[in-house]
Amino acid sequence: MPLPFLTADRAFEAAEDYALPFDDRDRWRRPYRPGPWRVGVAAISLLLASYVLFAAVIIALTGSVSEAGVVLGIAVLIIIGALRLLRMGVWVSARGLRQVGFLLTRTVPWERVVAVRTVQQPVRWLGLPRTVQGQALTLVRRDGGAADRPVLLTTHNADFLARHGAFDRAADAVEAWADEHHGS
Repeated sequence: MPLPFLTADRAFEAAEDYALPFDDRDRWRRPYRPGPWRVGVAAISLLLASYVLFAAVIIALTGSVSEAGVVLGIAVLIIIGALRLLRMGVWVSARGLRQVGFLLTRTVPWERVVAVRTVQQPVRWLGLPRTVQGQALTLVRRDGGAADRPVLLTTHNADFLARHGAFDRAADAVEAWADEHHGS
């Protein structure tokens, strides 16, 4: 079963002549692949969910259906969490820019975007409180001040840790979308 949210479109990787090779620009898409840290944590979570599902079957066979239902609910929550973890990231379409977090999704229409810039600044390492020096892709909104510049991508998040070339390609892709739609 193909999981379209797991991989970036192959057309983007194959196209070097132009920055936005997508036919359907109204469809939300992530212009980069999820990183190995994100995929690894999701895979381990799904492995844990399989053990919990197996435990639910064993509990149901022993006759305690209500307890099996509780364990089945825990397994479903683990699976939903793993899938949500895989969907996290920056998504673009002709309508705007969407930043999908684990619990919160923010969408900014292109009309409210002034610029998308890559800056050198302290960034969080794998989303933890520890900060290191790195690059960040920031969003400058029309209605926001200097302090309100959300960080979209960093060189040290779960998608780009130790993958600086992938960060540069993803940042260039998001900046290309912003440049194309800012002028229209």
